[in-house]
Amino acid sequence: MSRRWLFVTDPETYSYDDLERDQRVAWSGVSNSIALKNLREMRLGDQILIYHAGDENAVVGLAEAITDAYPDPKENDEMTVIVDIKPKRRFAHPVLLAEIRASDALAGFDLTQVPPPPVMPVSNAQWDAIQEMLR
Repeated sequence: MSRRWLFVTDPETYSYDDLERDQRVAWSGVSNSIALKNLREMRLGDQILIYHAGDENAVVGLAEAITDAYPDPKENDEMTVIVDIKPKRRFAHPVLLAEIRASDALAGFDLTQVPPPPVMPVSNAQWDAIQEMLR
């Protein structure tokens, strides 16, 4: 059974536009220990919400893991992992952080922490609440 995640990215560094252009990317550069723990749990087929931090502060699109997590070949540390992802769809109306914070259904969601973890799990209830905001 696939799991659901949220990846935080700075769109000035790597945006959903970049992901759509590239069509596949090895999601690397994660150094936060909690985010790496989460990344190690990723499996082929997992669904990923892409969140643009910075000026946008919004969930902008959906991606999918196209590999299990695997050791980063550029690092000399087997605990540092990456996962290959591909874009699935850009959201017509991004879900703003302000909307997420205002939602009772998303109270306690890790995304509302300052700063948010760069890779975090998304529960079924949180996923459903965000999908509802897209309608």
